Amino acid sequence: MAELVKDLVCGMEIDPATAAATFEYQGVMYYFCAIGCKDAFEADPEKYLSGGGGGGSMGKKRWWEFWK
Repeated sequence: MAELVKDLVCGMEIDPATAAATFEYQGVMYYFCAIGCKDAFEADPEKYLSGGGGGGSMGKKRWWEFWK
């Protein structure tokens, strides 16, 4: 079984091999459960890296809004 990684936007644990999206930022590859999560991270990476908006906190979005 592959080691799971955390989607920093919604907090979901995912397998990097089956991630819906990826994004490289400052030489580090990040994995996402949905395109919407990747888009949110790409728009403001520092928000999620500093813990100010991710790691399980979906903010004002409902869970299904990340699967667009």
